[in-house]
Amino acid sequence: MPTTPLDFSTVLAASMHDMKNSLCLLLQSMDNISSRLEHDEKTKTEFAQFHYEIARLNSNLLQLLALYRNCQNSLPLNIEEVYLDELFEELLIKNEMYISNKMLKCTVEIEDDLSWFFDNDLITNLLNDILVNAMRYSKSQLLLKAFKEEQYLKIQIMDDGAGYPEQMLLNTNEQMASVSLSQSRTGLGLYFASLIAKAHNNNGQYGSVNLSNGGRFNGSVFTLTLP
Repeated sequence: MPTTPLDFSTVLAASMHDMKNSLCLLLQSMDNISSRLEHDEKTKTEFAQFHYEIARLNSNLLQLLALYRNCQNSLPLNIEEVYLDELFEELLIKNEMYISNKMLKCTVEIEDDLSWFFDNDLITNLLNDILVNAMRYSKSQLLLKAFKEEQYLKIQIMDDGAGYPEQMLLNTNEQMASVSLSQSRTGLGLYFASLIAKAHNNNGQYGSVNLSNGGRFNGSVFTLTLP
């Protein structure tokens, strides 16, 4: 009886999807357990680090799954109206444990009633990965900022860390995508961010990402621009 050749890429994608779901359940369980237990400071730190590493792994799986779908030309965008204050609130709640344990001051600046049309899941995952890295490298402060500039939405995440390495501060998305995979600071996350940003277009205008140093805290500044 002839056998159908195994499509390993499809099996891998399905496995990543299952692992992603399992990690989401694990993160939810950790949040529930943490809220019911009283920890000493050492246990709190270890628990927060555990939560942080699982969140990073989950983010990487989400990115790999999106990249696979993009390679298969099956990465549809679900465009909907999103209020930026709700998006930022969700990001901070997701990372509340690590923020609290590291005693980070997170400031949010948003224009009143600011909303935009984009794929909420993809952009939330994109920004969460950038925020997770900003938390890791920041000393004490973070800023999440959203505003309109001409016909574009600008979303910025700033920290007070040492900033991006010089070799990552390139001018174009294509250059950044090719170099970021070899860097340890954000790696796959920046390639994913560039891909998702450019997938958003409106009347021939495409989204983009930009890295810089300086900003409010003289650290790293990540800027997402959406048409």
